[in-house]
Amino acid sequence: MLSTLGAALAPGIAILSYFYLKDKYEIEPLHLVMKCFLYGILIVLPVMVVQYGFQEEVHFDKFLESFVLSGLLEELFKWLMIYYTVYRRVEFDEPYDGIVYSAAGSLGFATIENFFYLLQHGLSAAFYRALLPVSSHGLFGVLMGYYMGKAKFSSASSNRFLYLALSLCIPVLLHGMYDYILNADHTVLLWLIVPFMIFLWFIALDRSQEALRMSISYTFGRKYD
Repeated sequence: MLSTLGAALAPGIAILSYFYLKDKYEIEPLHLVMKCFLYGILIVLPVMVVQYGFQEEVHFDKFLESFVLSGLLEELFKWLMIYYTVYRRVEFDEPYDGIVYSAAGSLGFATIENFFYLLQHGLSAAFYRALLPVSSHGLFGVLMGYYMGKAKFSSASSNRFLYLALSLCIPVLLHGMYDYILNADHTVLLWLIVPFMIFLWFIALDRSQEALRMSISYTFGRKYD
């Protein structure tokens, strides 16, 4: 049990540590980051209940299952948790903070999913789980947090609404695409997961660097949209 717990925790903690330590200008309170991580764990149960209810009442093909049951429901719960937990707090005081908090919530969600999977299927799946499901959840969280950071610190109210919408819609779309590729019946489509993950890492790292630059700008008093 302890080895399973360690294997489940390790990739999420490693990815979160990377993005947490990149915040060079005003590092976030660790207790608040861990709170988001814990809440990410706790929302897995209500998500599973809602998913089970839909599966019992409605027939979903693989496309709808990927984009609605997985993409929309999971990212919506994570978005609501981050929005109501930290978005309005004074500790969220620079654009990069959105990435830290959203990645923490998403990785908490991924970690408990990972634990249950490894408990059922064994530690042989740990490497695959770290490379795909855990890291993808974390990267969806990075992109969610990037647009949340832009929304909070944009000077135009219309832009704030747009960025908040993007902070949900982009992770939903990418999560749906990820699940659809993995659940595909066609081997050719399944091979797309490698370039998809490379793209996901590239765009998440690029947006995190941009968020750091925006944080410098905000710290020194320059506005941006």
